[in-house]
Amino acid sequence: MAATPRPRLIVTEHRPYRRMLLISGVLLWVLSVAAAYWYGEHLAVPEASDLRSRLTEVEAKHEKASQRIEQLRQKVATLERSEQVSRDATQALQTTLAERDAELATLRNDVAFFERLAGGGVQRQPLAVHSLTFEPAGDGGWRYLLTLTQNLKKAAVSKGEFTLRIDGTQHGKLHTLTWTDLVQSPDAAARKFSFKYFQQIEGSVAMPVDFVPHRVRVSIRSDQGQTEQVVPWTDSVTPGVT
Repeated sequence: MAATPRPRLIVTEHRPYRRMLLISGVLLWVLSVAAAYWYGEHLAVPEASDLRSRLTEVEAKHEKASQRIEQLRQKVATLERSEQVSRDATQALQTTLAERDAELATLRNDVAFFERLAGGGVQRQPLAVHSLTFEPAGDGGWRYLLTLTQNLKKAAVSKGEFTLRIDGTQHGKLHTLTWTDLVQSPDAAARKFSFKYFQQIEGSVAMPVDFVPHRVRVSIRSDQGQTEQVVPWTDSVTPGVT
């Protein structure tokens, strides 16, 4: 009969202090970290909380300043728009007044024109230039409108012809553009007219770009004789045209 083996006993030493040491080490590490943070927060940077307060205050002031600047910008924009509206209104009013002045001058001229035609108590007038206007046509060209009238021969027709000459300066010297210069034709004939009471004659002339006109001479030859009338250039240019 075989002998039964005896159980082996292992004896180990019980050391509870090692676990305590480990726990104590962890606690000491945590405490050291907390102490370092506290030291950095309260001892290394003692003014950190004060700096935060100042930063918050500065940010608040900056925000208020930004809002104030935006308000001022809006106010300036409003004032600029108001000023522009005022300028536009003033310009529109001046333009309207100029138009009314031109209209009034035209009406007065028309009244004088028809009074002259009607005769009546108005002194009888021979063939004459009632008005002469010019307006630019581009490239040195000018369109003219000549109005001739007469009420001396109410029952007869006035016939004849006319030419234009313009006195002015060119290159700083006095110079006259003759009819052939104005129509740019050396053999240009005079313009014909034939009317009983009045006639408006349209045409065009050309002047050098460096020529400065001063006055226009209208030479008329008719069955009533020959006459010449002088119209200042400033009076002949259509109102509003420079």
